[in-house]
Amino acid sequence: MNAALQCAGYRFDTGRPHIMAILNVTPDSFSGDGLLDRRDAILRRAEQAVREGAHMLDVGGESSRPGARSVSEQEELDRVIPVIEALSGGAVAVSVDTVKPVVMREAIRAGAALINDINALQADGAVEAVAGSAVGVCVMHMQGEPRTMQQAPNYADVVGEVAAALAARADVLERAGVARERIMLDPGFGFGKTLAHNLALFDALGRLSSRYPVLAGVSRKSMLGAITGQPVEARLVASAVAAALAVQRGARWLRVHDVAATRDALAVLAALDPASA
Repeated sequence: MNAALQCAGYRFDTGRPHIMAILNVTPDSFSGDGLLDRRDAILRRAEQAVREGAHMLDVGGESSRPGARSVSEQEELDRVIPVIEALSGGAVAVSVDTVKPVVMREAIRAGAALINDINALQADGAVEAVAGSAVGVCVMHMQGEPRTMQQAPNYADVVGEVAAALAARADVLERAGVARERIMLDPGFGFGKTLAHNLALFDALGRLSSRYPVLAGVSRKSMLGAITGQPVEARLVASAVAAALAVQRGARWLRVHDVAATRDALAVLAALDPASA
């Protein structure tokens, strides 16, 4: 694996874990934390995440929960660009969670340091949108699309298939001129996967790639609800435990709602199992 992940002017040591804080500029986040049309609340949440230890702020203007409706390019731009402009350029990097090349381009102009795409930059023009820039890229695996992805997920070998698909997309990016040190991979927990698929991928986090850092995004997700029986608003403990275990298994980035709890879980991991943290 590369020694660092390069995201525009930000460089992150891949020898240790990092926290990506979720900022949902939507009305319909699955976790109930969407802050559409509440600019002051968005900025306060961002400031809190930074105080609590976030290394990156991930701004999203379109929900990707199962059954979510899509939004237009203009609607998504109106949601995320002002937030990115307000947050970028500081000590903490800003990323944008989008599948739309137009939004990617405008977010890069607004100061985004990383493009986080659940569609693995497969939309027409997506690779070109990032190739000529210096931003980092997070490539996620998804079987199907958000509205239908959880209807009947099916794999013969989920770990092998997800690893191969991610490697293929990373290769496309490298051939387009995106340096390897700008690429991160995400297995896409809950995106076209059953609980059994998610558990198999979680156990294999360290084996999904030897070339790129891996991001784990399990915060408050339904897989934790299935394990604990808890509703989404009561999954903080499960999310923090899962974050520490993800790092123990090889994840270098954690995409989370609860930064302080994750930070504390990582501190405990570093004290009790320093070799994995």
